[in-house]
Amino acid sequence: MHRARQRSYVDMQSNQAQKTRSFWLKHLYRWHWISSAICLVGMLLFAATGLTLNNAGRIESEPVVTKKNGQLPAPLLPKLQQSQPDNAPLPKVIADWMAGALDIEAGEGAGEWSEDEVYISLPRPGGDAWVVIDRASGELNYELTERGWVSYFNDLHKGRNAGLAWSWFLDVFSVMALVFSITGLCLLHMHAGNRPFTWPLVGLGLVLPLILAILFIH
Repeated sequence: MHRARQRSYVDMQSNQAQKTRSFWLKHLYRWHWISSAICLVGMLLFAATGLTLNNAGRIESEPVVTKKNGQLPAPLLPKLQQSQPDNAPLPKVIADWMAGALDIEAGEGAGEWSEDEVYISLPRPGGDAWVVIDRASGELNYELTERGWVSYFNDLHKGRNAGLAWSWFLDVFSVMALVFSITGLCLLHMHAGNRPFTWPLVGLGLVLPLILAILFIH
């Protein structure tokens, strides 16, 4: 009778452990595939641009420069000649005219105002642009430099001049990548008993970059 009770208790403990394991496996698998689905395209993009960034010197790119000249309408000159605080953007009416007449988007760019001119820097992923307007005459000069799609995606990888929405995307992507990695590590832990090479491979993934950093990065 005593042995039967012991066996029953052991069976109950085993069933409880199995239920707990099944519970965690179910939720870990769920979050692992959800995070992997959300991260899939982003991971492909960041892996590809990691290669292009690491081999940037071997990828030839011919910059394309576009120049535009214009003349601000006389009725808008008084707006340009008004006193402006440091780093103030162009007055909205001038920015709207530039967008409509010359297809130049400069409404949110911070201006460098001097007595003679206003200079607006307009950096963007994969290129750069600027516009200078003479405050007395209204003469306008614009230049856009585009360095190609590889440079564009490299800048997206770095979050360079990509705007607030892309910055939010990078934050969300980073959180989902962490979820993907942590749930993957937990799944490795739960299955490691049947896969003896699990932890040696995980250790290799940790030790190899550490050794390279110690020996070859100075």
